Amino acid sequence: MSNPFLEPSTLPYQLPPFDRIEDGHYLPAFEAGFAEQLAEIGAITANPEPADFENTITALERSGQVLQRVAAAFHNRSSADSTAAIQEIETHIAPRLAEHSDNIHLNRALFERLKAVPADGLDAEPARLLAEYRRRFTAAGAELDDAAQARLRELNAELSELSTEYQQRLLRDTNASALLLDTAAELDGLPADDIAAAEAAAEAAGHPGRYLLTLILPTSQPAMALLTDRAVRRRLYELSVNRGFREGPDNTLELAARMAALRADRAALLGFDTYAAAATDDQTAPSLGAIRERLAALAGPAVRNARAEAAELEADAGHPLEPWDWAFHSERVRRSKYDVDLAALRPYFELDRVLKDGIFFAAGQLYGLRFTERPDLTGYHPEVRVWEVFNEDGSGLGLFLGDYYTRDTKNGGAWMNSFVEQSALQGTRAVVVNNLNIPKPPPGEPTLLSFDEVVTAFHEFGHALHGLFSNVTYPTFSGTSVPRDFVEYPSQVNEMWMLWPEVVANYARHHETGEALPQEVIDRVTAASTWGEGFATTEYLGATLLDLAWHSLPPGTTVEDPAAFEQQALQEAGVDFALVPPRYRTGYFKHIFAGGYAAAYYAYIWSEVLDADTVEWFKSSGGLTRANGDTFRTELLSRGNSIDPLQAFRNFRGRDAELEPLLKRRGLA
Repeated sequence: MSNPFLEPSTLPYQLPPFDRIEDGHYLPAFEAGFAEQLAEIGAITANPEPADFENTITALERSGQVLQRVAAAFHNRSSADSTAAIQEIETHIAPRLAEHSDNIHLNRALFERLKAVPADGLDAEPARLLAEYRRRFTAAGAELDDAAQARLRELNAELSELSTEYQQRLLRDTNASALLLDTAAELDGLPADDIAAAEAAAEAAGHPGRYLLTLILPTSQPAMALLTDRAVRRRLYELSVNRGFREGPDNTLELAARMAALRADRAALLGFDTYAAAATDDQTAPSLGAIRERLAALAGPAVRNARAEAAELEADAGHPLEPWDWAFHSERVRRSKYDVDLAALRPYFELDRVLKDGIFFAAGQLYGLRFTERPDLTGYHPEVRVWEVFNEDGSGLGLFLGDYYTRDTKNGGAWMNSFVEQSALQGTRAVVVNNLNIPKPPPGEPTLLSFDEVVTAFHEFGHALHGLFSNVTYPTFSGTSVPRDFVEYPSQVNEMWMLWPEVVANYARHHETGEALPQEVIDRVTAASTWGEGFATTEYLGATLLDLAWHSLPPGTTVEDPAAFEQQALQEAGVDFALVPPRYRTGYFKHIFAGGYAAAYYAYIWSEVLDADTVEWFKSSGGLTRANGDTFRTELLSRGNSIDPLQAFRNFRGRDAELEPLLKRRGLA
């Protein structure tokens, strides 16, 4: 059978033909893609005509089609369905991808040709693309001498191998750290469907008659808010925070320390004092110093709020508080102060209703979109669903795939990926996927989401809209290809529609009775929104400042004791509150050691400044209206990176963002 990656897909919107793709197709397609793109670049550099935009930049944008197709499919598969065979391919291909990138960016003839392209007379988007290519090549080491480039190649190859190994070890250790329990009594406090899901998970793992609580990626595990057995909560907590820390083949600390050291050396080669300085050089934040100043200004108030919350929780508990007590007593205090029981809302959040009558409904009201499920189109896993997305005028916008359930082969967390990126140059429209990690219920039972899982579903769909709405010429600028500290902004904005009156009234209905979630309950949830923000902000800042500590090492530094380094970093940053561990510790901080967010985890709160300001705009401008949706789509969501993202925000908002809405939201005003 011919390799399906070697030709464009004939399916709608060039959806990868997953029903034809076999594991054995990936490596040959990668190798063919490498060869094809290098040949295309060879033709660019050998062109006897003077360099111009069309024969150099446009030619580069058109190059690497086979590689793009196989890489997009494989990278999602390696995160969402990482079987042993896929991990073996990933281990092999990661250094080859690093080598291929170096073969392009360190190609002196190509770089000279880029520098020779005249900028005069170019329109705004082509001029930005030319500048972006020159910046990226310089940042990748194009101007280094031969010895420095050789060293850079060694560093890039080793870093790619270590990152892959970190991800694979973390997946194994997360699976191994699931809490296996003998009796349903130990799960007292969990709703019946959660207990049934734990029983089904144990059965699938080969433990019939027992109960398995699988871990999600962050430190806090949802069950800790509900489990009445304090000893069980402690076991679950300790399994979560010790991932990657235990001695053995799946310890990740050595990998993290080695990566941080190599990144410091790499930054020095490129002329930066630290990796953090290098990584933030091309972001929307004006400087690394400005990032540190904002985080430091938030840390003190956040920890003070967390300590005040802890005092209330300890009073509720009647005994000294421990980290595994926090979520449980926080929910008790929330119920007593605000008469809000988030766990009791789960029967109102059935997955299909959340999707079709919530997320899709909001997108329809705001942007005029319509969604049609396409069971005739196959995903990469039997649980993946496919929808075709249409504009209000009936024209096709793209495809949206949803992969919602957790499984042993799926990495933790939630994310959006693109299989096909929109580009007028290539005549393509977007094909995007959302991945979540919702425990799968037993057959025949409804999938009921927690409050936080509904937030996550709306959040990730915000990323999907950013990809689907892209309306740019060049693939380099498509969709979510924006700076890290801007990419979370549209997704965070989309969270606002979860409890918007017309939206929540449409989807939040009891899965058995059809009863709507009462408005007074929604009002109480909204009133309680700042409760727990001391904890939430402190755990987030702990992870963010830990990220910056790892990536502020001077070159040549070796961290011999990563656990001690972590503790010292939290102390020096003023966020070492033992009751509130970082959202991610070094052992399971996939975002920064295997996820592209190295020295960029600050991006969430940086983006939230724009998000909170935008929410205020929607509220003051009439809310969920087509006019508002068209403005946000046209001025911001459709622009990708084709203009400066902060200029896109200014065009939308009429001014720069203000900080006050964020401080108010997080209880820090």
